[in-house]
Amino acid sequence: MFSVGQNVLYGTNGVCVINDITEKKVGKISMEYYVLKPLGANSSTLFVPTKNEQLVKRIRGVLTKDEIDSILADLPEAGEWNDNKQERSEEFKNTISNGECVELIRMIRLIKSHSELISRSGRRLHMSDERYLKEAEKMVSEEISFALGVDRQTAIEMVLK
Repeated sequence: MFSVGQNVLYGTNGVCVINDITEKKVGKISMEYYVLKPLGANSSTLFVPTKNEQLVKRIRGVLTKDEIDSILADLPEAGEWNDNKQERSEEFKNTISNGECVELIRMIRLIKSHSELISRSGRRLHMSDERYLKEAEKMVSEEISFALGVDRQTAIEMVLK
């Protein structure tokens, strides 16, 4: 169970603070919700039913400075590029959905590496790969910048070293 005031990550919404845990009545059914405020979108408020296991599984605590330092000290290998666009897209979608920092970093490094390789022959990334890259960079940079107190660009540079 999470608590009010706790900083968490929720799916692709980035770092959020749990503003409240409240009961809301929808029709005749009363349910308890986590009330999340994404730090990057002040006008948004997210309501996550506390009894919905699928949605609650998408909430996790923000990594600590020590955890991020450990990840950055032992950056994962980029891996192998999958030339099958459909399979690759499914892999990237799952990585984004899972929101695990190490896997997101691996994906960023893989896409960046492939982008540099194909740019030498005058080609560009496929539009869907670019979209996945931007989403992964947003998620990783927001968590790292929050935990380490650096700006997002610095966080991405740290990931790409």
